[in-house]
Amino acid sequence: MTELLAEATTKDPRWAAVVARDPKADGAFFYAVRTTGVYCRPSCAARAARPEHTVFFTTAAEAERAGFRPCLRCRPDQPPLKVQHAALVAELCRLIERSERMLSLAELASHARMSTYHLHRIFKSVTGVTPRAYAAAHRAENVRTGLRRNASVTEAIYGAGYLSSGRFYEAADQVLGMTPTAYRSGGAHTQIRFAIGECSLGSILVAASERGVCAILMDDDPDKLVRDLQDRFPRAELIGGDAEFEQLISTVVGFVDAPGQGLDLPLDVRGTAFQQRVWQALREIPAGETRSYSAIATRIGAPKAARAVAQACAANPLAVAIPCHRVVRTDGSLSGYRWGIDRKAELLRKERKA
Repeated sequence: MTELLAEATTKDPRWAAVVARDPKADGAFFYAVRTTGVYCRPSCAARAARPEHTVFFTTAAEAERAGFRPCLRCRPDQPPLKVQHAALVAELCRLIERSERMLSLAELASHARMSTYHLHRIFKSVTGVTPRAYAAAHRAENVRTGLRRNASVTEAIYGAGYLSSGRFYEAADQVLGMTPTAYRSGGAHTQIRFAIGECSLGSILVAASERGVCAILMDDDPDKLVRDLQDRFPRAELIGGDAEFEQLISTVVGFVDAPGQGLDLPLDVRGTAFQQRVWQALREIPAGETRSYSAIATRIGAPKAARAVAQACAANPLAVAIPCHRVVRTDGSLSGYRWGIDRKAELLRKERKA
């Protein structure tokens, strides 16, 4: 009888998930152990049960109706751990957003009733950024919102939770991409020079602020490129390029047609903390090579954030300079590209040929 029970269990495909403690199987079924009277999730880290003592259930309610009690380790009567972590991190994000000051990791961990190490790891796996980076990004957004609402620069800085204006001005360049006064006026006094050229992939617009190249856009329609630039910098003073600037666009066009020569330009990169990390990872992919979205997510320490990586690629304003065209699907096939999948394929072909 015992052998028959063990054989029946080991032939059940659910047994392999139990032996592997496969977290992907959580929620699909539960298993119970007759000798202990306890039921568990498939991923439970408790000592493995003998197959002849194991019985499977579709739901936790079925297991309890059969007389089994929930495991105190994996707590199968509660939402899956992944859901619990997502809810906890969402709660912490709201706590960070409501706070008038930067909360420490220890304070957040105390609120979550877990160690700082555990909290840091869970927060980063769910959001893709650390609690500190999330808080910094939220505080920066508060500054931008305050400035857009015509608050004074000082009011916006202190209203966002900065303890001193000096601390903010140290990071103002990264937070706003310009001075607070210029941002408050909608970039009205910011000069952006631009020019449009032609390359083998169609029309290409290159724009630069005083800090560096801030946009490289491609399309078949030059007028559409100008409109896109105006949408990005609605109140900036857009100035057509002179002979010196034409040299810059010649450099970019030359790189598109001959990627082997490299592209080394000062960039004015503006984005969230997460986008900046993704874009930096993209710039580390050698020409002619590709990476998957999952690989980039792993590279930046957020292995579950492949979808967010894809969104950061789509938000990239600097074609070829930040080579989002080198990111492909896991199976190597081409995914979408902001400037057209045909351009993506051609860029990769040119790089592999170089």
